[in-house]
Order: sequence, then C-alpha cells, then structure tokens
Amino acid sequence: MMNCCGLLTLRKEPVPLKSIEVELEVRDHVATVVSTLNYQNKEDKPIEAVFVFPLPGDAAVCHFSAKMGQKEIVAEVKEKQEAREEYDDALSSGQQAFLLEESDQSPDVFSMRVGCLPPGESASIRLEYVTELAVQADEGLRFCLPAVLNPRYTPQGRKTSEKLMHTKVNSVPASLVPYSLSFSARVSSPRPISKVESSCSLDPLQFLNTDQTQATVKLGAGHKFDRDVEVLIYYKDAHQPTAVVEAGQASAKPGTLMGDPVVMVSLVPEFPQSVMSSVASCGEFVFLMDRSGSMGVPMNIKDRKQTRISSARETLLLLLKSLPMGCYFNIYSFGSSFEHIFPKSVEYSQQTMEEALKIVGTMEADLGGTEILEPLKHIYEQPCIPSQPRQLFVFTDGEVGNTKGVIDLVKKNSGSHRCFSFGIGEGASSALINGLAKEGGGHAQFITRSDRMQPKVMQSLRFALQLTVVDISITWDLPKDVSVTVLSPPITALFQGQRSLVYGQLSGQAAEGCVTVKYSLAGHPTQNQLHFSLKPEEDTGLTVHRLGARTLIRSLEMEGRESRGEQHTGVKEKVVALSIQSGVSSCFTAFIAVNKGDGEAIQGPLVRRNVPTPITWNSQRDKMNPQMFYFPFYLWPHKLFSSDSAGAADSTQPEVKPPTCDPLLQLVSLQNASGFWMLDSALAAALGKTSEEVEKSKPEPVSSEVWATILALIWLQGFQTDAKDEWQILAGKAVLWLQAQNGTTTLMSLDFEQ
Repeated sequence: MMNCCGLLTLRKEPVPLKSIEVELEVRDHVATVVSTLNYQNKEDKPIEAVFVFPLPGDAAVCHFSAKMGQKEIVAEVKEKQEAREEYDDALSSGQQAFLLEESDQSPDVFSMRVGCLPPGESASIRLEYVTELAVQADEGLRFCLPAVLNPRYTPQGRKTSEKLMHTKVNSVPASLVPYSLSFSARVSSPRPISKVESSCSLDPLQFLNTDQTQATVKLGAGHKFDRDVEVLIYYKDAHQPTAVVEAGQASAKPGTLMGDPVVMVSLVPEFPQSVMSSVASCGEFVFLMDRSGSMGVPMNIKDRKQTRISSARETLLLLLKSLPMGCYFNIYSFGSSFEHIFPKSVEYSQQTMEEALKIVGTMEADLGGTEILEPLKHIYEQPCIPSQPRQLFVFTDGEVGNTKGVIDLVKKNSGSHRCFSFGIGEGASSALINGLAKEGGGHAQFITRSDRMQPKVMQSLRFALQLTVVDISITWDLPKDVSVTVLSPPITALFQGQRSLVYGQLSGQAAEGCVTVKYSLAGHPTQNQLHFSLKPEEDTGLTVHRLGARTLIRSLEMEGRESRGEQHTGVKEKVVALSIQSGVSSCFTAFIAVNKGDGEAIQGPLVRRNVPTPITWNSQRDKMNPQMFYFPFYLWPHKLFSSDSAGAADSTQPEVKPPTCDPLLQLVSLQNASGFWMLDSALAAALGKTSEEVEKSKPEPVSSEVWATILALIWLQGFQTDAKDEWQILAGKAVLWLQAQNGTTTLMSLDFEQ
C-alpha cells in the first residue's frame, strides 16, 4: 500500500517537490538567477517527477545539474530528440536521469523530468539562467520570477501533438501550492542604488558599502510560491550608455563565439529637444482587447471588484479621449472568436468616439478562449491609410499556446505598423508580450497585482505619438586590427529614454573602440556616440557571451520557422551547434544528465508524479505637447478652487468633495473629442460643485466651453496630481483647443509639460 505522508496534490497524490530556493544576482541591468529545486521521494516505489514551469521568455538557460548526496551530475546540451531518447533509455535501464527542455511553441515554458528517484532518496536540481532587465516607465529595472503558469489556450483544429508540451500541466489554485519559496537578491552597480521595491513583502534593504553601490534583500518570511515575484530596482543617474567587454572562455577555440571576447553595448538615445516638443498629430490607432474568460478575474486580490476587463474598459476610455484630432481608429476584441466596432478604421470625431465608447462600456470577458492569431490576420489584411502610420495596441493576459506563430505574424507585417503590447495579470506570457513589441518595433508593458493599467498604457501612447525614428543604423569605429561580428538583429525602433542592447563578437586586441547609432527624426539626421575600452572587464563570468548566444539563437530560430526543406535543416544545425558550444538552451536542444554510477539498477515499476503549478483563474472561465499654457489673471477661478499646489480647498469656500465614483474617470468621460468640456450640471458634479457655483464664477467675456475647460484643467492639476500620467495627454489636447480660441493666452500659467 502506498505511503501517502508528506505533501499531497488535490488528488491526494504525494508531491515530491518540497521547496525552491532562488538566488538573484543583478549587475547593473543584467541578472543571473540560480534556482535550486529540492525533491524527496517519500513513497515506497521509485518515481518520475515531472514539473512544467515558466521562465522569463528572454532568459538564457545555461546550467542544469543534479545532486544526490555528495554526488553531482552536470547536464550536457544535446539535440532534443537525442536527449529524449537517452533519457528514456536510462529509465528503461533503471538509471537515474534528468531532462530539461524548452517548449516547442513558447520559449517561456520549460519541462523538467526527474527520473528514477528511489524510495526515501532526495535530489537537488540546480537551474541557472541569465537575462536582461527591462526599463520601466519610472526608470526602474524590472525583474520577474514567474511562478504562475496559467493554462495556455490552444486554438481549435491544432493536433494534440502540436500542443504546448508533451507533458500535461497539472495546476492547483495559487493559494494551495504545496511547496515553498525562499528568495534573496544581491544588487551591484557602478551607480548608487536608490531603492528596491517588490509586489511581495521584502525584508529591509541592506547596503554592503558606504557608497551604496552594493546591497542585498530577501523575500519576507512565510511567502508561498503562489504568485509572480516582481522586483523593481532603481539606480541614481540611471540608464547611461555603457559598453562591457567580456573575455572569451580559456578552453574554447579562438575564432568561435565562446573563444573570442564579446561586447554588450547599451544604447540610450537622447533625442534633440528641438524635435521632442513635436508629436504626431495623425495615425491609425488599432486597439486589440482580450475578452477571454480569464479576463474576468480580479486585477488585485484585495479589490475583487476591479477585474481585468473592467480595468481594460477604463483604459480604453482614457485612450479614446487622448487620441489626436485627424487620426483614425478602430477597436477589436477577441476570445474564441473576434469582433470589431467598425468594419474598417474610421476618422476620429465626437460621433465616432461616442459610438465606440458606447460599445466599450458593454464589453465583458465573455468570448471564451484566447485566439489572438485570427484577429491579427484580419487587422493586417486591412489596407493601410495613406499618411496615417498604423499603431497597434494589444491587451492580453497572454495565455496562448501558439506564441511563436503569433510573433512570426507580427514580424512579417512589421514594415507596416508598430506594435505596443500589454501583459495583464499573473501568468501573462513574457515571451508573447515581449516578442510582440520587439518584432513590432514597439514597447512592452506588464500590469500585475496592485499596478494600475492606465499609467502604463498612457506611457505607451506617448511613445506611439512620438515622431517615428527612421533610417536607424549602427557603425563601429575600431582599430584596424580589430573586427566585430554583430550578434543582434538590426534595431528597428528607438524611443526617448529607452535602452537598446547590441551584442558583438570581437577579434583582435586594442585599447579603445567607438560605436555610433545614427537615425533621422522629423527630418533631422541625428547621432549618438559611445567610446569604450576594449579591455575585458574582470569577474564577469560568461554572462555577456551567453546573452549574446541567446540573442543569435533566437534570431536563427525565427529564420528557421520562416524557411523550408534544406534551408530549414541548415538553420537547425546552426542552432544546435551554437547551443551546444555556448551551453545555452534552444527550441532544438535539451539538457540531459544520466547517473551512470556503479550502483545497482533501480528495481520496480516507475510511478509518475506531476508537480502542480499555480494558476490564478478558474479554468471554467475562460500636435499635442504644449509645455506651458497661460491664463489671464482675471480668469483665475480663485473663488471656486484654491491656488494652493497641494489642491486643498480655499478656507473661504466649501471643501470640494469627490464624487462617489472615480472622479477622474467621471471628468474624463465628459471631455469632447476635440478637447473641450461643456459647462453643465455633469461637469459641476464631477468637480464636486453645484451648477450655480460653476456658472456664477464665469467671467462675462469668456465662453462657457472655454470656462468649463479651464475649470477642468485646474481641477486636474490641483486634485489629481498623483494621476498626472493618466490625464497628461488629454489635458494637452484641451490646452491646444484653448490656444486656438482668442484672448486666453497671457499672464497666468499651468504646467502640463510632458
């Protein structure tokens, strides 16, 4: 009879995975992650433990090993089918074996098999990967340790063998995950660390030196591995252009990627101020909104009324109010099927905006699964509008099974649009969200836990409204004895303040080199230059080499998916050779370790145990940049609002009480498409005033629309400063409308600088 002591699944099956220990080391904007997974077989039969889990989509997995007692076995990278056969042969012979492989369909999902673990035995599995940290809107660097693997929706008609993994994903509610997590981080940078924040409880930050360039932090006690662990790191004077040269591996052959030095160049373009004040006043804005069942879950456990879909509706309101006059737009929504508000994109006007908002207000998470490929195809089939650059905004919780197919489609159409992507909630696929933005020349954002969707989306809209950077090129100025082989694909998009990384394999030796990025913005040729030392830095390990190898591998994999026959075979052979040489995983390879010790073969039938992964939802649910606007002094409504910068009410006036619903959204919903507000009872209610109070305060020579717009702007500036990122663009549109009126541009000012 089976001994069922220890941790159990919901089906009362023993769970061999007991705990996970994660050590994070961050050096500037690159992270190395070491995870140790501790297994123990408390049953009376040998077992095979299977664990399907998420990793960051751009991670370079570079080490996999197993330790039993004092013996450690380090896995090798081999061609995937060869590795699988070796694993199966080992189990058939009663040998212990360990297999780690990447999903064929999504590079952010991995399967780990721990085979032939004898009764009473323990094994510690060590997994290591390196990854780049993305820059957030507030200049923080984001690291995410994904814990949640929501079931990935596979479109109908796909063969079972083509689905996400050969291994079934066993899931339990996030609160019932039967293993624990410990997490610690060490951060170091050439610049001082200002703070470290997290979506989870952290112990206080501990600085290791007086200049505060090194620090450690740990996850608070009692944390369960039931949610993504998101860490935001902030440096002082962050995000300067840098270059790091890493020496080659001593044992590797010169002339190979691992044998030669590799340089990682971090480019942070600074656009000329003369063109930064200009933004696009046209464009075709297409919004693609996920309405699958999973969008009906709460954004935040503490506030179950705010679901993903309700937050998405509010975000669409802000977006529609912030669009520039003269542009075109359309809204698609998708699940198992898809819908669109207009047959084709329409010109933005008060009428079309109101029609769209009426439908947006009825949107629910009621369209079933998550089939994103078909609506994307439909969007790309629509002809582009002349002189209206297409900007695509994709909102999804990222639970799809055909990630690579979706990304390939976006890349195929990258010449006709820019794609901005938003991952909503726990478990959103980082491979999908980052891949859409990377191949679509846009920007990716993740909205989790207590994050508000609106400020992040509005930052992406500001990027979309920036004038498009064209003619991007990178040139290397190196001594004649030094050459570079670029490992990264060409840069297709640049945004103010956002980092772009370029990897290059160097040959030869010299003291200094220079890299120049050239581009054109609003017809102005511009360049940024970086001089750097060619002397390899000490104690960097092989991090840069592995990241460079991962970048080249991903490019070759995509080339392989686009090719057929002998060409495909040739690309696959290149990927396999590079993966084996660098020790970095790929979709064509796997890590395999077999314990070929002198011990006796393990006897008895092998019992399979699937380690459950947390899920977060019930699977049954399936020109507009004015920097300053001047008001005449006699228009300043001092009798209605206080001029106090903190927004407190004037002592001689009744205190302004916010409306019962969200006051910001209430005010925003009243704005006209061209930017002004009407002076009516609805506006008065949004301002927390009576109609009589707002009408009596209006000076005689001022029109009702001008006065209403002035009041709205002052209320935003005085009472909604914390939400400025959300209303900044639509306020800019209102300022432009006011500037187009006569006699309202002198003396007093409000600052709406973006």
